[in-house]
Amino acid sequence: MTNKKFYKHENNTVTKWFMTIEGTMETSIHNNIVYSTDKNHINSPAFYDCVVHLICIEGNASIIYNDQPFEIVKGDIAVLSRPRLVRIENVSEDFRCEYIAAPDKFLHNLLPANNYSIQGCVSLFSNPIIKVSEEDALKFRRDLDNIRLRIEDIDHRFYIDMIGSLLQTMIYDLFDFHTRNNENILTTDRVGYITSQFFAMIEAGRPKTQREVSYYAKELNVTSKYLSDTIKRVTGHSISSHINSAATSIILEYLKDNRLSITQIADEMQFTSVSYFSRYCTKHIGMSPAQYRLAGAK
Repeated sequence: MTNKKFYKHENNTVTKWFMTIEGTMETSIHNNIVYSTDKNHINSPAFYDCVVHLICIEGNASIIYNDQPFEIVKGDIAVLSRPRLVRIENVSEDFRCEYIAAPDKFLHNLLPANNYSIQGCVSLFSNPIIKVSEEDALKFRRDLDNIRLRIEDIDHRFYIDMIGSLLQTMIYDLFDFHTRNNENILTTDRVGYITSQFFAMIEAGRPKTQREVSYYAKELNVTSKYLSDTIKRVTGHSISSHINSAATSIILEYLKDNRLSITQIADEMQFTSVSYFSRYCTKHIGMSPAQYRLAGAK
């Protein structure tokens, strides 16, 4: 019998239902694009597969993102590619915001094919706040409003293409805002190629079995030092942190599937032993696989 679980996400604008079947989300793109003004739902589990594009309308707050603090004030834009890593703290009484949450996989297919795309996204993960002029803030709010007004237009015969074009316009505007203050992100073609190819391998799931820097360096025909220095310079984070972050995400998905034993997961990910797998989890997740499953069962 198929195991189905239903979740409900509510805010002042939309009610979002989605269904998971044995851990796999099945839903239309319409049900996954959400406009909201509720700051309390930014890190909702309903958005874990989404990117949140937010603008502060009034007041100020602290956004803790990937354990790093960032201040957001009126007119600032935040691009949050991993909502599960977000906490909102020190919120002023007059704080107001609005945002669009859309599936990461859908947005990825809309990204412009240029060097700035991958490097800009990586830079925004390191610092998600974009400072913009009043004119650009108004332009971004118009982008959000255009999307909000068309989300429910599901009878449109070209709905996916139509909503995709509106989201793509928003993305191009964001890259335009971002590049004005981050010209150094546009690095040489070689650096851009190496960076984009490395992250293409990460996104393809290579860290499932390949967690050594030397593997990626060999695949890209560069030295480990060159690759490590390049990724560090472009992203601000070590190459190992990117590899381990991707591997950890894969591990967590496996651990959620109780049909798989810990030994099976260790074998599938080609760890040399279950004990080494357990030590890896403790280091990068903060607890052993058994402890993680026990905590999830409570």
